Formats: sequence, structure tokens, C-alpha cells
Amino acid sequence: MEVATSPPLESHLARFQLESFRPGQRDVISAILGGENCLCIMPTGGGKSLCYQLPSVAREGLTLVVSPLIALMKDQVDSLTELGIAATFINSSLSPAEAYQRMDDMAAGRFDLVYIAPERLRSSVFLEKLNTAKVQLLAVDEAHCISEWGHDFRPDYARLGRLRQRLNQPQTIALTATATPDVQADIVAQLQLDQPRVFITGFSRPNLHFEVQQIFSEPDRERTLIDFLRATPGAGIVYSATRKGCEELVPVLSAKAGRRVELYHAGLEPDARRRVQDDFMSGKTPVIVATNAFGMGIDKADLRFVVHYNIPGTLEAYYQEAGRAGRDGDVSRCLLLFAQRDRRIQEYFIDSAYPDPDIVEQVYDFLRQIPDDPIELTLDEIRERLNLSIRSDGVSACEKLLEGCKALERLDSRQNMAAVRIESDLPTLVDLLPKEAKVQRRVMQAIERLVAGRRFERVYLNPRQILHAAEVDATALNRAVRELAKL
Repeated sequence: MEVATSPPLESHLARFQLESFRPGQRDVISAILGGENCLCIMPTGGGKSLCYQLPSVAREGLTLVVSPLIALMKDQVDSLTELGIAATFINSSLSPAEAYQRMDDMAAGRFDLVYIAPERLRSSVFLEKLNTAKVQLLAVDEAHCISEWGHDFRPDYARLGRLRQRLNQPQTIALTATATPDVQADIVAQLQLDQPRVFITGFSRPNLHFEVQQIFSEPDRERTLIDFLRATPGAGIVYSATRKGCEELVPVLSAKAGRRVELYHAGLEPDARRRVQDDFMSGKTPVIVATNAFGMGIDKADLRFVVHYNIPGTLEAYYQEAGRAGRDGDVSRCLLLFAQRDRRIQEYFIDSAYPDPDIVEQVYDFLRQIPDDPIELTLDEIRERLNLSIRSDGVSACEKLLEGCKALERLDSRQNMAAVRIESDLPTLVDLLPKEAKVQRRVMQAIERLVAGRRFERVYLNPRQILHAAEVDATALNRAVRELAKL
């Protein structure tokens, strides 16, 4: 009697045009194929993607990859498609028709891998399609984003624990290049992973040359950077702590460093940001001066240097940003310019991220005196009306603290979605409405159909879905929703 055995892992490498595993990959993949949940901390360039891509083709079922890197999804999917692997992405770059078609194909089992941005988890249509797909592995890339202790916290990642519950706790791998012990513990808790295998393959990057130069004046800082750029060929990033600092630095470097230099920060128009990034990735622009908004998603293997013009907020953020250099394994330089005065900038940021109790109290007292419900004020409007010394993200931190103790609830207005939550497990609430309230009854029926069994949680719907399902116009819908909210 012969015993069937699985083919060796190396037999799958040819599918990816690879000959051998990088350090740590084989152990992680073996654990995944053995059915274990994993937390994988592997340095940039260490080959994290293969840890979930290989299992996706070695067994049946869908691998759902959650990643904030919309800029990289197309590149990853194009590469996999060229290898003959059925992969796609579903994100905001698609038209509604394209997104619906890909969701239908996902539900029909036509893909091995589907990449999504975490914002996709707000879509009730996507979640409905996902329920019919056979998810064999959930891969959470840049997993430090799930942790409020992490340097790139993304609120949408907080939905992933609930997603795992809805999918009946599928096998999960969380991956990141850097995570402190607190962040590691938070990732495990937020994803509700039961005793996952933890793989830390080391943080050593022998090809990176880390340098620190102390700066004693602003002219000294500027001169040091110009000398560095003249002496260091190739492409690179110069990180500055503020938008204003970036805007002041670009013309100076353009005039004195003898290199083409461009500006990138979150305040630029989307088309301008896209053009700058495309020019940098293609090699047309060798040097980018940027805030840390120019971060995840920069998969340029031949970066020869990363300069921090000011100290970053944490050592973890520094390693993540500096680690973007030398992904191709060639020698690269990471320069940090340190001046004592830079501490004040970071202390200001820290004060905003962790506001004093009296500022939290001011924000609370101000908000509770406003009779509107919901309150429609921007963070900047609140900061200006109270004349606060902290930044607008400090006001956001106050709101998060107040939300945590259930003093208020923040609504998510991004992507023009409506948020609906039904606080009842009755089969229908329509019967509680007066029979003459015909529009309210139609709207309630439409909402219940769209929300389906998702009660006691916020469900994001496109308002056009409700309009179409209830067969009412926008004015009638708004009026009906306000009356239903009162009831």
C-alpha cells in the first residue's frame, strides 16, 4: 500500500521563476501549509510576499490579501499574471462595473489571489460576494497598520478582526517588516489569532550603511545634504519632517545639488502626486524630497540612498523608512542628520498624538454643547474655534479617546458612503412603523435587505443602492432616514 505524500516545497518555486528560498521563507510557508496562523516579521526585501503567494497555488481556495499599498497592487498582480497565476485586485482605481465583475469572478472561484485595500471592507456588496468565496487564507500585509501602537495605524484595519469572525476564522498570516513587542501583541489581539506561530527572521541589512551626522546650524544641515547628494549617485529619497520644510528644500537642492529634485507630500493634488511618483519610479526624477506620506508603496529596488533631514518620530519609523534603500541587495547609504532642535518638532507631534487631559476636556465640553446630531465639523474647525495649540490630528486623538469611553461616536465620511446600523435582532422593524408612513417603510425594507444579517455593527452602503432599492428620490430618502433615526 502506497502512502500519498505532498510534493516538496521546492517543487513550487519554478512557478515563481525562483530556484531557492530566502532565509526564513521555507519555515513560514511550511507552517502555513501545515494549517497554522502566523505572524511574520521579515525585513524589507526579505520576500514576505512569497510566504502567502506560494501556499495560494499549492492548494485550492482563495487567498485574500489586505494591503494599504494600492500603488503596488497592480504591479504584484501583473507579475503574478505573467507567471500564469490567477490574481486580481479590487480597489478604488476600478470603475464600478470592473469592480462588480471582479467580485463576481471572485465569488465564482476564478482567482487564486485577490488583493484589496482595507477600505473595501466597508462595502456590503463585497462582503456578500466574499461570503460565497472559499477563503483558504487571509494575508494581512503591513500588519503594523492594525495596531494603534504602530507608526502607520490605519483605522480601516480595525475591521479585520470582525471580518475573520464573519468568515468563520480562516487561517491567517500577518506580515510586516518591523513591529515592537507591543505592536506584535496588538496585531495578535486585534486579529483574534489563537497562539499563532511567530517568525522573526532578523532585521540585519548588511548592504545598508547607516550614518549619523550631527548638525549645529541650518546652513550646516543644508551644506551637508548638498555635499552628500553630489557624492552619492543614483536614486534616493530625502525625508523632511514637515511640508513647509520640503517646500523650502526643493528649490535649494535643485539649484545647488546638480540633480533633478521633485517635491512630494500629502497636500499635493492627486494628479501631481501620481506624476511625481511615476517619474521617480521610471528614473526620470532621481531625487524626491518628501514627508513620510511618500512611504509604503515605493517598491523601487535600486534606491541608493535615504536621507532623514530631520529625526523621525520613532526608531521603528526610521527603520521602516531607511529600509527602503537597497532592496536589490547592492550597497546603499542611509544618512540621518541630527540637531538638538529637531527634538522640539517631534515633541510637538507627540503632544498632538497624546493630548493633555485638559485639552480632551475642552474638546468634549465644546462638542456636547452643540445641539446638532450628527455634528458636522472638521478637525481644523474645532481646533480653530477652541484656539488649541495642538495640530488637527491632536483633535482627532481627543475624539478617539472620547469614542473609546463611549462619550461620542465618529462617523466615517470617506468615499461618500452612508453608514447604517440596526440596533435590533428582530426579523424586521418595518412592522413597528405606522402603515401610513409608506416612504419610511419602503426605506426600512430596502435597508434591511441591504444590511441582511449584519446587525449591531456599522454597515457602509452607497446611497444610490438605497435609492434604487427603495425607489425614492434623494430628498425623500434623507427625510425618511432622519425620521427612522429618531425612532
